[in-house]
Amino acid sequence: MKIFKTILFVLLAVCQTALFAQVKVGDTFSAWSEGYLDIHHINSGRGESLFAILPDGTTLMIDAGEIAPSPRTTEPRPDESRSAGEWIARYLQQMMRPLPEKKIDYLLLTHFHADHMGDVKLARERSKKGDYLLSGITEVGDRIPFRKIVDRNWPHYNWPHQLTGDQNMQNYIRFVKWQVTNGAVAEQFEVGSDRQFTLLYRAEQYPGFEIRNIAANGWVWTGVGDNRHNLFPPMDLIDHDELPGENQCSAAIRISYGKFDYFHGGDIVNAGATGSWRDIETPAGWVTGPVEVCKANHHASHDAMGEPFLKAVRPRVIVMQPWSASHPDHRVLQRMMDQSVYPGERDIFSTNLMEATKTVLGRGTESMKSRQGHVVIRVQPGGDYFTVFILDDSAESYAIKSIHGPYECR
Repeated sequence: MKIFKTILFVLLAVCQTALFAQVKVGDTFSAWSEGYLDIHHINSGRGESLFAILPDGTTLMIDAGEIAPSPRTTEPRPDESRSAGEWIARYLQQMMRPLPEKKIDYLLLTHFHADHMGDVKLARERSKKGDYLLSGITEVGDRIPFRKIVDRNWPHYNWPHQLTGDQNMQNYIRFVKWQVTNGAVAEQFEVGSDRQFTLLYRAEQYPGFEIRNIAANGWVWTGVGDNRHNLFPPMDLIDHDELPGENQCSAAIRISYGKFDYFHGGDIVNAGATGSWRDIETPAGWVTGPVEVCKANHHASHDAMGEPFLKAVRPRVIVMQPWSASHPDHRVLQRMMDQSVYPGERDIFSTNLMEATKTVLGRGTESMKSRQGHVVIRVQPGGDYFTVFILDDSAESYAIKSIHGPYECR
């Protein structure tokens, strides 16, 4: 019986591969299917958000930001008739159609900035469930059940200094407390662990799948077992104004599926010289190693995607999620494209680019594979190949704008 099930699964995978090969530009993006890994970089124009359906149907969301519009920020997508949190929730509900339950198994909040978690000043209403306002993550969680919430400093929110004085943090803490009271689990991100985010339904069918926690709060995985080491000096030796910021404390993970590897580091930065405790990005890259896809750190700002990091991870595909006129920095874009930094082909995709940014970057943007739209990575069963789909973000039809690949995993 076991052999029969294995043969059936292989035949099913072959049929699915043939089916997806027929997808073309203009079609509605096809639903996730068993064995595939889908990673959605959602473009709301108001910050970062990622949603993944893992090979057995386990779901993962990373961040759901919402910032105020301004002349220096990208336009809301699809439009401003709904909040970013509501648009993100509707996107998730659409993509979860093939799943038996419409829920988010894991929420990972990489750090406590509004473009990743939401801003209460933008809240259009208060939750009817608990004592919190709806913006970003809290609005998504109000519309779709969460099973586990993981962030960098639960439950005390006091490191490297007291965080509870901020209105956004107060609102988020009330939200997490309500979630825990009503059945969800909350945990602090465990650097080095490969057990905090696991397949929940048919893990035995996918032994080549792993999510490894790489870095957070100055701690970085050593690459051996669950061991980690601390890069930060004791906080009592640092002046308050010099304490590490939220970006330096960002949680970073590597998703692996067979030969496929993906890095997501939130807003992790190289804010100091290589070897300095302020440079978290470089040691995180060293221990991560080569990946097929890398979500650009800190929106490809001036203090991220440094040369040592790029040499370490050598991504075939880089996905940027800009929301400001300063994203990406022109020197960072040049560095990501530079063949002398690391050899080989690489494709760069962006969910957004402001017209002012395009003017500053000039011809540098012409080599990008995409400059507008949701960017979806679809990994074939087993992890040997992946394809990049760009989806129309101007409506909820999710029509395919372009298809790139398939790329062979290394």
